[in-house]
Amino acid sequence: MSENKLHGDAVENPRITWDGCSVLLDINDGDRLVFSRLSAGAKLKIGNKNCSLQPLIGCPFGSFFRVENGAEGPYLSRYTPSNEGNSIQEQGDCQSKDELRDNRALVDNNKAQSLTGDAINEMRRQGASGDEIVEALIANSATFEKKTVFSQEKYRLKKQKKYAPIVLLRRPFTRSICEAYLKKYPVRIGFLRMDTLCLLLSMANVSANSDVLVVDMVGGLLTGAVAERLGGTGYVCNTYPGGSPYPMDIARIFNFGEEICKRIVRSPLTDLFSIQTEKPKVSGHNGDSCSMEIESNEQISSTTGMEEVSLASENMISDLIPETTYSVERKPSKSAKLGEKAPHEIISLWKENGFTSLIIAAPELDTWSLVKEILPLLSNSASFAIYHQYLQPLATCMHNLQVGKMAVGLQISEPWLREYQVLPSRTHPCMQMNGFGGYILSGTKICTTTD
Repeated sequence: MSENKLHGDAVENPRITWDGCSVLLDINDGDRLVFSRLSAGAKLKIGNKNCSLQPLIGCPFGSFFRVENGAEGPYLSRYTPSNEGNSIQEQGDCQSKDELRDNRALVDNNKAQSLTGDAINEMRRQGASGDEIVEALIANSATFEKKTVFSQEKYRLKKQKKYAPIVLLRRPFTRSICEAYLKKYPVRIGFLRMDTLCLLLSMANVSANSDVLVVDMVGGLLTGAVAERLGGTGYVCNTYPGGSPYPMDIARIFNFGEEICKRIVRSPLTDLFSIQTEKPKVSGHNGDSCSMEIESNEQISSTTGMEEVSLASENMISDLIPETTYSVERKPSKSAKLGEKAPHEIISLWKENGFTSLIIAAPELDTWSLVKEILPLLSNSASFAIYHQYLQPLATCMHNLQVGKMAVGLQISEPWLREYQVLPSRTHPCMQMNGFGGYILSGTKICTTTD
């Protein structure tokens, strides 16, 4: 009874993990990012150790875990990081003004460390923790005391990542998912950067109670970001040309509730235009064939379950999670499905009122041909934003929109982002950063004589 109550409280509280939820595991401060589905049988390989993810169930997002050695093998133990590192840095900044130590006399000949690998393995067999091994390495280093304070901290951090790895439990939301995919598998999301995604949502005027039309060819990241901003109000219609919908595997990582999942629907362009042109006989046959194809795809995905769909998307990004293993005995998640076919009643309302926003992220399609076909579906004064990795397709589309007097306020924006390292006496731009974020064409649709 108590376990059921605990599970119910965890589901009601989005800040606490529950059995079956998706999480983002940040290992060693971004050195490795892993998307995982929590369950009693899920495991994660850290180094050469397989650790169960069961201790993570019921813990709040933002918790830290460390690998410990137990009687039944390695396991993840929750711990609270101390502020000792910050105090050491501040103390080092004060001492560095008086001391004149530097690293000029240090020679990297692999003779400074007297602690051998056999001795470290013996300490592990005796049950020594990772911190104890790190302190032993520091004590047996002949050059540690000769290094500067900054070099000592870098040495300590390097050994800590190897012998005492830290796992941060992060909640998967728009920013964390976008940054993780951009770092490890940018092609999967069309090189869509986090600041570019934010500009897309703002320029398209995505707000509460909006009906947003989305052409998402970036794995479902754009659909999930729009649904997250709407927060269970309005609708997100993921449309596509032809009869095969685009995958939305990334949207399933957001842990959306049933109410938000109902607001994420799919509809092919043929259905939207067939109802708009009021040809029920012609559109009925096409709509049924499309619906049969979509329903068959949904039946296949429902039989595999949310767990296997998540695993399929994670296998496509093997670089992102190369060493995650799952137990076959897990039961599939019973959460609500997203991306179901849009009802005809809602499509009829969209035909009468039009969509309030349009966002396109389809690098593989011709931009102008797609915009010319979709723009009549918007209501007058509706905002739209189009993302592309290259400038020329957007420039051509902007010119044609101006000539056809189909939109006003047209502009092409190039997002610019610079990351800074903020540390005591070491604040400067990062040495390596993403220097290009693509381009965005934004504008407002106006009434034409053909509408």
